[in-house]
Amino acid sequence: MTMTGKPEPPEGLTYEQFLEWLSDGTRAEWVNGKAIYLSPVADPHAAIVLWLGALFEILCEERGAGWARVAPFQMKTGPDLPGREPDVLYVAPENLSRVKRTYVDGPADIAVEVVSPESAARDRGEKFYEYERGGVREYWLIDPERKQAEFYQQGPGGLYVPAVIGDDSIFRSRVIEGLMLDVRWLWQEKLPTLLSVLKAWGIIT
Repeated sequence: MTMTGKPEPPEGLTYEQFLEWLSDGTRAEWVNGKAIYLSPVADPHAAIVLWLGALFEILCEERGAGWARVAPFQMKTGPDLPGREPDVLYVAPENLSRVKRTYVDGPADIAVEVVSPESAARDRGEKFYEYERGGVREYWLIDPERKQAEFYQQGPGGLYVPAVIGDDSIFRSRVIEGLMLDVRWLWQEKLPTLLSVLKAWGIIT
């Protein structure tokens, strides 16, 4: 039995069986027919996830298009790739057919992982290559403990190349026009208010 009293899933699950077994709120990923539990998160990890998720959601509403979610929500980038649960997902308007009731059937256009000590090797290793191979257009890796943010964008042949961040510490997305992120915001003792970010983006005055 799991900690919640739920029966342990058998090995050899298909992804469809895994989704059926997965209950609301259960944090797990599907890898090689197995359900892999994810550790609970704590601040500042949770704070950054919620903050980014809110900003993505506002962008979707302001433009009347696109789709964004925070974990727990599944993404299956390809038939022979694991089912993962990125911390934040964004799907562009032209790809909304990929969004199903319980998972994204194909790559999100942006996937964000906020790194914790437990997830560091997985986020920088397995997921990096899976998201690259699966066609996620931008992969953001944010590490609060090291105060380090890495942004990868598809280059020639679909391989990831690091985004260039200038002396102004600002990352500019290629997926969402006008989306910029001052990396220094992430390491403040208190994250900037949503209103202040929207003003920086020119959405409100």
